[in-house]
Order: sequence, then structure tokens, then C-alpha cells
Amino acid sequence: MCTDTDTDTGTDVDVRDPWLPDRLLTTERDLLMPLLRRTPEEAYANRTACPGWTARQVLAHCGAALVRIVEGRLEEGVFLPEANACDVAEREDWPLGRVLDELERGFTEAGPVIAERADGRLDAVALGEWVHAGDVREAFGEPGAYCGEALDLALPLLSVTSRKRETPRLVGVLADRGGGEVDLGNAVEGRAPARFHGDAATLIRIYSGRPLVRTRYELTGATEQELLIYR
Repeated sequence: MCTDTDTDTGTDVDVRDPWLPDRLLTTERDLLMPLLRRTPEEAYANRTACPGWTARQVLAHCGAALVRIVEGRLEEGVFLPEANACDVAEREDWPLGRVLDELERGFTEAGPVIAERADGRLDAVALGEWVHAGDVREAFGEPGAYCGEALDLALPLLSVTSRKRETPRLVGVLADRGGGEVDLGNAVEGRAPARFHGDAATLIRIYSGRPLVRTRYELTGATEQELLIYR
């Protein structure tokens, strides 16, 4: 959200795979929902990396965003902070089971709708949902935040999103992926590509603006702020 496909940098990442978001969402559904269903309700009050939001509120936001896509309720400003806050507030009185049911529906049904959008403008939403799943795992103290089995789907989607969000080109060497490289962002005239050395989860943290406490990495040729895809 390891290169454009696996460890081969020869793939043309500018050719959109319209079903990649769907594969990411349904894979994450199958991984995340069993964890959510068995987690005690009190854990949902844990704070997340998203300022002011608990795990329950993050999941309410995710379900609301995905079901908006499913139902075509995409009015102007729909994913801005104010609209997100309204969606979360609307669900404050919902039973937890209803929040989780809506989320599971969104994971299941949003992908085909996203695939139909020829402009690919909603692809980044699928990546964001996967990142939010990492926020919840971290809040629950679970392993696999911002990595796990769906990472091979998230990384190519990150490559596409980083280009659309006009971040500068970066070559990432992923120590936990056998030294495989991922090519992100866009070339900038007169500027050499930035370089990242570290693990894949830390790379995701940088691009999504998540806390970097206890991480170890080397970043040269760019600042963390320049690489953010969600601002």
C-alpha cells in the first residue's frame, strides 16, 4: 500500500489493474474480520494512531466509507475530515455488531464498484482501508500491523497511489523482503531518486503518516513529509 508485483521491477505500474483494490479488500476481510469478531468489546475503546479516534471509530469510518462507495453516495467533500467525522458520529450509538457487519459488507462489495471506475480515483480508498486495519491491529496489540499476508497486494497499490499523489521518486530496499526493491513516486527533473532502507511496514508507515517510534530505517534524498499520500 517486493516491487510492483513481487520482486521484479520490470512491471509497468502505470497500467492500472482495476481488480487489485478488490483483491486487497477481500483478502483483508478474510484476515481481519475473524480477529474483530473474537476481540472483547472493551478493546475497541483503545486509542489508535489516528488522532482522537478509537479502534471502534476507525472501523466505523472504514465501513461508512466503503458502503458509500457501494451505494454511490459520493457527493462533493465526502471523504474530507468533516464528512468522515459526521459518519463516525452517526454510528456512535450503533451496537458493535452492526458496525462490524457494515464493515464486512463494505470489504465484500466495494471492490467491484471501484474496479468499474475507469479513472481509478477510488483505488487509494482501498489502500487506506488496509492501512486502517493496521491501525486497529496496533491498537489491539496484535502483530502484523502494516504488513502481514496482504502486503503483496498493498505494495503495488502503494506504487500506483504514490505516483497519482505526485510524491518524488523513491527506490526502497526492503530488508525483510530479501532485499527486494520497490519503485515509488515520480521522477523529478534534476533530482536523483530518494533511497529507503528498512522493512516494508516502516515504509508503509512513512507513506501513510503513521508513528515511527521504535522503527529503524535510512531515508536519503527526500523527507518523510514529501512522501505522504494522505494529507
